[in-house]
This record gives sequence, structure tokens and C-alpha cells, in this order.
Amino acid sequence: MGLFDRFGKRNVADDLEKQLPYAMKTEFVPYKLRANGRSSSSLFVSVKNLTKEPVMSSVIIEVPQKLNLDEIGMAKQKEVRIGMLAPNEEKRATIDIYSGPATDKGDYTLSVTAFVHYRDYGHVLNSMKKRVMISAI
Repeated sequence: MGLFDRFGKRNVADDLEKQLPYAMKTEFVPYKLRANGRSSSSLFVSVKNLTKEPVMSSVIIEVPQKLNLDEIGMAKQKEVRIGMLAPNEEKRATIDIYSGPATDKGDYTLSVTAFVHYRDYGHVLNSMKKRVMISAI
């Protein structure tokens, strides 16, 4: 019996670190970008809490060098703070992906990482990473 058990509190961090915290779905609308020109696509990321505890969540999206997360062409990484997710709750975030004159034809791999935080967004307890592909035609 641990110290927290005596006072009616338990350490849920061990449970959250052992299992996959989320079910993550991604979708592009439209599903292709225009090569060698300016166009955009919206990436919809749905995150569902699979744990039995409420968790603080965020998502980080990283794009390759020839794609951008803003119209100017400077941002290659973006964090979206989802907030608290109750058990079995699902929230959706929308991120715009931009192509530009330097975007060649081909497939591009994006990295989407969902984090479980504790206390604040500076402390990470667990994470889940997914790679998604978008084509430029």
C-alpha cells in the first residue's frame, strides 16, 4: 500500500504511461495540393482520449521543407493546444497546409504528434506519433 492509497489518492501517471493515450484520425480537404503554385489544404486531426482519466492534450504538426503552415512560407512546425479531454471525449483541430512556387510534384510526409501533459503544457507524460502523406500534382 502506497502513501497515496492511504489518503484516497492514487498515482495515475503510471497507468497513463503504459498504454496508448489516444485514437487519432487525420483527413485532408482537398486531399491534394497544387505543385509549383500557391494552394492550400486543411488537415483535420481528431484526437480521442482512450484512458480512464481526463488528460490535458496538444498536437504538434511538422511539415517538410517545401510545404508551409502559413501563407508567408516561414512556419514549418505548429502546436495546437486542445485542452482537457474527458475519458472517451473526442476533439478536432484544423491546420492549414500551404504549397508554394518551390513545391515540386510528389508525395510529402507530415508528422503529427499528440501529447499528454500534466500540470501545464511544458510537462509531457506520454505521446503518440503518426505520419501522414499528401500529394502535390
